[in-house]
Amino acid sequence: MVSATAAAAWLLLWAAACARSEQDFYDFKVVNIRGKLVSLEKYRGSVSLVVNVASECGFTDQNYKALQQLQRDLGPHHFNVLAFPCNQFGQQEPDTNREIEIFARRTYSVSFPMFSKIAVTGTGAHPAFKYLTHSSGKEPTWNFWKYLVDPDGKVVDAWDPTVPMEKIKPHITEQVKRLILRKREDL
Repeated sequence: MVSATAAAAWLLLWAAACARSEQDFYDFKVVNIRGKLVSLEKYRGSVSLVVNVASECGFTDQNYKALQQLQRDLGPHHFNVLAFPCNQFGQQEPDTNREIEIFARRTYSVSFPMFSKIAVTGTGAHPAFKYLTHSSGKEPTWNFWKYLVDPDGKVVDAWDPTVPMEKIKPHITEQVKRLILRKREDL
């Protein structure tokens, strides 16, 4: 017979394994804008705003400017914008990854991480975006959808491109404040 202590220890180990086996956003791998495979695990422990971007959209200018300002104000130690170019909506991201990167860096001085062009909706959607859609219950219907992901990889909220950054920023700031407090408590 197994002792009560051994049974309790086994149950704790099993519960911990089950809890960690649940997938989160940072479990995925993606290809960066320069073609290198990257694990999103490198962003675990930070707050992320995941955005499907496009270079030729009516929302491009205001969003790239606001996203870069967020990155400057809050990143990179506690926060990152993670940009995923997508050509699914109005064919407004027709360029190559290299051309997209040059455009974003030259036009908006983008310093946040950018990834290779992907599909964010439908059967061909990247698994990371399938996770974001499933977790939030909100599927992108246009360019510049934003998903706020906490330091543990869980989706906090999602916004369509018509929601101004002024309404989103307080949610991001709150997550960053929680993260900073958590890190101080861990010291």
